Amino acid sequence: MFDTLIESKRKTEKKKFFGVGFVSLILHSGVVGAAIVATMSAGEAASKIVVDTNMVYLQQQTQKQPEPQPVQLDVQLKGFQTVVAPENIPTDIPPVNLQEHFDPKDYSGTGVEGGVATGITPSSDQVFMEAVVDEKPDRLSGPPLVYPELLRQAGIQGLVMVQAIVDTNGRAEPNSIKIVSSANPGFNDAARQLVLRSLYRPGRTMGRAVRVMIQQPVNFVIQR
Repeated sequence: MFDTLIESKRKTEKKKFFGVGFVSLILHSGVVGAAIVATMSAGEAASKIVVDTNMVYLQQQTQKQPEPQPVQLDVQLKGFQTVVAPENIPTDIPPVNLQEHFDPKDYSGTGVEGGVATGITPSSDQVFMEAVVDEKPDRLSGPPLVYPELLRQAGIQGLVMVQAIVDTNGRAEPNSIKIVSSANPGFNDAARQLVLRSLYRPGRTMGRAVRVMIQQPVNFVIQR
């Protein structure tokens, strides 16, 4: 009877061990399954959050130096007036204006034509318009015009207007060169280089060389 009781106790322990192992297996399977589900959910959430990102490159803008403004003369240059003979000789004596000022020095012939004796004398650091100088800048020499090959092959022609300040040595100041109008942007660099490398006769006022703002036309024509 003792042996039977011992045998019965061993079977009970085996059943208990089997029950505990089965429960542990179910728990571990549940934990692993929950981890897998959580991982998949995180992946789906992450895929929903991710959006396309456009990269924007900001180009640092360099501070431009203010362009020198041409001098607009509010007063006349130092010079003289020109007496113009009337085409039709009057038969009546014109009325006398007693308020009109007459200065014989204005007709001395010294200085700039169209100026007055009390006018201003220009300085070399001022920039003048072509219309107010005595002698306008004149292009004397320069390199041959380089025609852009792609535009030549395409048969494209046109005019480029280049603005520049010609200094007292007859050279265009590099920082002043500006394209005013252009038939095609492909012409612009060649036009700039032509003006930059050209030699000009400086503009003059009262015999003194001054800086003058000019507009130089550069015409691109295909030679047939």
